Amino acid sequence: MANEIHWICDDQSLAEHCRTWRELPFVALDTEFMRVDTFYPKAGLLQVGDGQKAFLIDPLRVRDWQPLADLLEDPQVVKVVHACSEDLEVLLRLTGKLPQPLFDTQLAAGYLNIGFSMGYSRLVQDVLGLDLPKGETRSDWLQRPLSETQVSYAAEDAVHLAELFTALRPRLSDDKYAWVLEDGAELVAQMRREVEPQLLYREVKLAWKLSRQQLAVLRELSAWRELEARRRDLPRNRVLREHSLWPIAKTQPDSLSALAKIDDMHPRTLRQDGEFLLQLIKQAGSVPAEQYPPALPEPLPIEASAILKRLRAIGQAEGERLGIAPELMLRKKTLEALLKSGYPNGPYQLPDSLRGWRRERMGQALLDDLAALGESS
Repeated sequence: MANEIHWICDDQSLAEHCRTWRELPFVALDTEFMRVDTFYPKAGLLQVGDGQKAFLIDPLRVRDWQPLADLLEDPQVVKVVHACSEDLEVLLRLTGKLPQPLFDTQLAAGYLNIGFSMGYSRLVQDVLGLDLPKGETRSDWLQRPLSETQVSYAAEDAVHLAELFTALRPRLSDDKYAWVLEDGAELVAQMRREVEPQLLYREVKLAWKLSRQQLAVLRELSAWRELEARRRDLPRNRVLREHSLWPIAKTQPDSLSALAKIDDMHPRTLRQDGEFLLQLIKQAGSVPAEQYPPALPEPLPIEASAILKRLRAIGQAEGERLGIAPELMLRKKTLEALLKSGYPNGPYQLPDSLRGWRRERMGQALLDDLAALGESS
């Protein structure tokens, strides 16, 4: 398919096009990037679709991103994306801003019960009846010139993404459209709510098994690994492998030979940072007890799985009533947080992660079910 392609390779051209796009009801946005051996994604191309044409922005030549930042934050222009978490990272890195309002076509497909977590090609085939060529996603988007295949692939993405919005929007009730935008706003809010490096230890697998003194070591190791990955612009596992964190905190090695025996310890880490890590372990392990992190709660016991299943069924029943993919209704982490708030005997509290329309429509039903469960036991 021959698309009308417009290249944007300088600041003036970007500014002019952004002014035009801000007159439109929506624009489709996509990005191509490389992230093989870096912490941050390296933008190779930005695509914009206006419903008619494809615009390809070369981030290796544009310097002033303020006009795009202004477009991203313009509340009058809906930004259309597909499965956008990494695209958001690219846009935030380039412009310092995030798109709002945000319409994710993958979410819209779930709200229409077309399918949950659908890939882009499959959604285009299902909604538009088009077979897309195999993707160029693994090719080198930083090379110049880009190949004809890359350019064609990138342009088609922008054109079809706009067509998807035009096809999906009329099929959504006003309520569902508002919910898609609400979930889009939550995706943006999550990107802004970056977890403090000092709190990352709580996400380490089996961290709950460690003593408070061992958690003090894990806390410093996890924070150091995160900050160094950002500073060096390297993947976290290139700084210190994830599977090494827990055993280091557990055994607290005090020599390079002991550190070398840690599970999954890479020789490069030992060479580059071994001495520093030993010092960090010693310092973190010897802080006063009042500075230890609080103990982490144990996971829910196996008996709780039956209750989680009951709670999930409330979401599934509501999803059936509304014609929404059941997976979109209540997240497993949300239900676990709810149950942990008062297990086993209550009272229970709705977690912060249950917000918006889900809280309004299902919050009380979840609490009532748990209360009834307590009365019957």
